[in-house]
Amino acid sequence: MSPRLSAAGTRAATALRAPGHRWSLWVWLIALVATLLVTLVWLAGRYEATQLQTRIERDTAEAVAEIRTALTRNVQSLQALQSMHAGSPAGSQVGWANDALRLLHDHRELVRIEWRDPRMRVLAAVDTPFRQPVFGRLGRANAQPDVQLACGAARRLSGPGYSASYFVPQVDGIGMEVMELCLPQASGGVPSGYVVATYALSEVLALVAPDLARGQEISFTEADGTRLALHGGSGRGRRVFTAQQLLDLPGNTLVLRMDSWSGAPDLFPNVLTALVTAMSIALLIVLFLLGKDMRRRQQVEQDLAEALAFRKAMEDSLVTGLRARDLAGRITYVNPAFCAMVGFSAEELLGHSTPAPYWPPEFVGEYQKRQEIRLAGRHAPPREGFESVFMRKDGSRFPVLIIEAPLINAQGVQTGWMSAFLDISEQRRIEELSRASHERLQATARLATVGEMASLLSHELNQPLAAISSYATGSLNLLQARAGLPDAEPADLRLAIQRIAQQAERAGRVIKSVHDFVRRRDKAREPVRPEELLDAVMPLVSLQARKLRVQVETRVAPSLPPVVCDRTMVEQVLLNLARNAMQAMDEARVAHRSLVLQVRRAGEEAGKGWLEFSVADQGPGIAPEVREQLFTPFFTTKAEGMGLGLSLCRTVVEQHGGFLAFEPNRPRGTIFRFTLPTDAAAVPAPQAAPLAATTA
Repeated sequence: MSPRLSAAGTRAATALRAPGHRWSLWVWLIALVATLLVTLVWLAGRYEATQLQTRIERDTAEAVAEIRTALTRNVQSLQALQSMHAGSPAGSQVGWANDALRLLHDHRELVRIEWRDPRMRVLAAVDTPFRQPVFGRLGRANAQPDVQLACGAARRLSGPGYSASYFVPQVDGIGMEVMELCLPQASGGVPSGYVVATYALSEVLALVAPDLARGQEISFTEADGTRLALHGGSGRGRRVFTAQQLLDLPGNTLVLRMDSWSGAPDLFPNVLTALVTAMSIALLIVLFLLGKDMRRRQQVEQDLAEALAFRKAMEDSLVTGLRARDLAGRITYVNPAFCAMVGFSAEELLGHSTPAPYWPPEFVGEYQKRQEIRLAGRHAPPREGFESVFMRKDGSRFPVLIIEAPLINAQGVQTGWMSAFLDISEQRRIEELSRASHERLQATARLATVGEMASLLSHELNQPLAAISSYATGSLNLLQARAGLPDAEPADLRLAIQRIAQQAERAGRVIKSVHDFVRRRDKAREPVRPEELLDAVMPLVSLQARKLRVQVETRVAPSLPPVVCDRTMVEQVLLNLARNAMQAMDEARVAHRSLVLQVRRAGEEAGKGWLEFSVADQGPGIAPEVREQLFTPFFTTKAEGMGLGLSLCRTVVEQHGGFLAFEPNRPRGTIFRFTLPTDAAAVPAPQAAPLAATTA
């Protein structure tokens, strides 16, 4: 700028060709340059001062924020201290005092902590270990009004309350400015006491970060400018920059003042031009980088759109239902497969909370409790999933397999739950068909075995019985002939009777051979643990339980000895009793269906141990007119029953030396109990079991 002005002044002087005018132009030029320089220096000074003032105001605001944050952390620490010792008796506060002393050691701004009862009486108090007791000179009673004001504010606010600051003389003759913090404690909505903490304002100022306090003076002042506490020393400089911020606390308001000394700039900072140039170059570089970043972002957005389209196409093609819920239980996403599964549209499901429209009304309470446990995060869902029952929009029920997993966002924070659903109606139908087919095959096999045994008995017994009939007829004829001939020889009669005995013996051997054939099908009795017996029948029991919506529970007492039994026959007894119980609950249409299989000790008798097995249901119970005939063979209350199940069960148990009985279950239902021996000596000699006992 100066060369241009000089050139202009030279040209003007040459044009005018007058020395006076030349000097005047130079004067004007110098004056103009000086004015510009002074203006630039003044503007630079103003800019510098504005920057300094802005910085100190920002530092003051950050200092207030740091103090407020530190006070909030102290409130949390005091609440944690009191919660750890909330149940301690008032007479023994040693643990509380030790924890409070550690808290004072970590926070120098706290000079005293007190535990007071609802009547403001001090139960325990601890002073800071870094100085003499604050109230050692005048005592604590003088500060009682301030404490009561703070606690009154705390009660009104239901939170921490602060008192106005006041001066406390010290033993060394100096003194300090302090304020009180009161935290109310409540138990069951009733005030149970207070925690009173005393702050030293000078130490509260020390909570400001050192980089903010360096080279500046920080103080608490009153509204009229009176200083209450001071931190840091006065600096050097011709100008003082001051900023003030209000520290608004519940029950008290303090003014934080920050003073900074700095010299005003003497010369115009020459770096401004270079700074503008550098900023221009930096701006171009930033624009170039922004353009490059924008192209990269466009490419990423295009890739993301393609990935979203691919994911949507994949989700639309799935037959597995997907559902997402937030942490409050509201549905945030469903895929078309889930909508088709339950019959509701996505608009009807999104944003819907509990109870869900696809929950059956009879299971709403159970599902609500399960969802509360899941959303609370107390129990992780099983990885293999769990089964449930849903209701379509038309009211029909269908079983589903649910697999759930936490929904984690890009920051690693759980935002909800993602669930996958499989409609297992077809699977259950196939399982039921398989089970029914298996039962029909078993029944056919039993009938074939019975037919085989009947054919064998008929064929083998035909000849001896025919021979017995013939010899009996001949014997009658001989007796009639001898009646007319008294002296006839009885040799023929004796021979006929011997033949009858031989054929009868042969018939007995045939029956015994068939009996031995049946006995060869039985397994020898062996020690079996009760858990193994229950585990063997649980697959079949669980299969029918899922069909009939019955909850099955097993209870086995610890450290039970094994029982000595025929494993197959006892397993069949357990299976028959469990099936009868589940069918009884299903026929009575019981809402809450529960089946309990329990094993426990049944006592000692003459040194022989016994275990008691019980099957308890919540069905309609046994009618009085049925109880007397319950174990009668061929008596049944079922339309398709044969009446042999319970009779054969009792025969099997009695052959093992035990007993089978039943009794009412409270509040409803029936309990069947039977006992088995645990000692081989308690078992009688094995007897031939009925053929149907192993296939009941």
